[in-house]
Amino acid sequence: MKKSVEEDVFIPLYPKSTVEDKSSLCSKFQERRFWSAVKLLSNVLLWNGIVQEDTVRDLGLSKLLNRYLLLNLLNTPPGPDNIEKCNKVVACLPERWFQDLKSGSTLPELLNFCQHLLQ
Repeated sequence: MKKSVEEDVFIPLYPKSTVEDKSSLCSKFQERRFWSAVKLLSNVLLWNGIVQEDTVRDLGLSKLLNRYLLLNLLNTPPGPDNIEKCNKVVACLPERWFQDLKSGSTLPELLNFCQHLLQ
């Protein structure tokens, strides 16, 4: 899993003007790479409870979400596409991680993602 996260994930960042046209090759390629990374995130987080939680959180949240996916989310214009992407990311997160948290708090690795959601 570590090798896949560190060596196989690539989401190019193009100028907003380039990816605003959803039919452009750059936009389509960036979207495919984003959804591939979301699928990998989902698969990594499924190992929660089997592989040590710290390892799963590091690979899934610190590396995949914060290093790759969040950059794409921040460059996606507000609207239905961004909401769909955020919903898919949230759906990957194990509910168990949030059971003992106080109301209004989150995991440290999710602070930047939460800030994006609030905006």
